[in-house]
Order: sequence, then C-alpha cells, then structure tokens
Amino acid sequence: MRKQYGKIANKKNQQRQKRRLSIRNKISGTSERPRICAMRSNKHITVQVIDDTKSVSLFTVSTFGKSAAADSCNVEGAKKVGAKVAAVMKSKNLSTAVFDRAGYRYTGVVAALVQSIRESGIQV
Repeated sequence: MRKQYGKIANKKNQQRQKRRLSIRNKISGTSERPRICAMRSNKHITVQVIDDTKSVSLFTVSTFGKSAAADSCNVEGAKKVGAKVAAVMKSKNLSTAVFDRAGYRYTGVVAALVQSIRESGIQV
C-alpha cells in the first residue's frame, strides 16, 4: 500500500516519495526491456532489475552482503556496481533497459551508476 504524502513526517522524504510515485506512473519494465531501479543511502547502493509484467525481480546488485560489488556509496562504488549490473544483464541476454531513479536527483552517484551501465554496452 502506498503511503499518503501527509503521513510522512520528514518534508524531504515526502517530496521524494511524491517524485518516486510520479516516475513510476510513467515507466514500466518488460521481459525484453526490464526496469533498473536504484536505491541509495548514505552508506550503500542497491540496484534491482525488475520485470513489471510478471512482477518479478530478475536480480539484485548491491554494495553490501556476501556478493558485494563495491565497498562504499561513492562515485567509484557506483561505477563498480553499474559494471556488474551490465555484466549480469549481458549474461542474461538483455541489451536494453528503462532506468527508474526512484525520486533521487540525477547527479553524483546516480548519474555515475547509469553512465557506467551505458559504457558497458547496455542501452538505457
């Protein structure tokens, strides 16, 4: 269930939630062109590749856990995560995707992530 904007206490989180839902209304992933959803915090980055028609997450790459792609949530870590996402997509024969920035601004870590995916040969 979606949160109502008024129920979120922090004003910045409320605005990000509003942007996130607005973006999600416009884009959707398919089997041939999945949705790449990026989530970032101060410490970590998580990227999910999702097929919305089947409501299935194809795979996840992050900066934490047993198979961590990088050490931290900075531009260099985002580049490593993006390269790993592109490598897994190529192994699954996926060449195009739709990017969902999840309400985050398209600068810094988010921009480096997408640029790394594009440089690895995936059309975003």
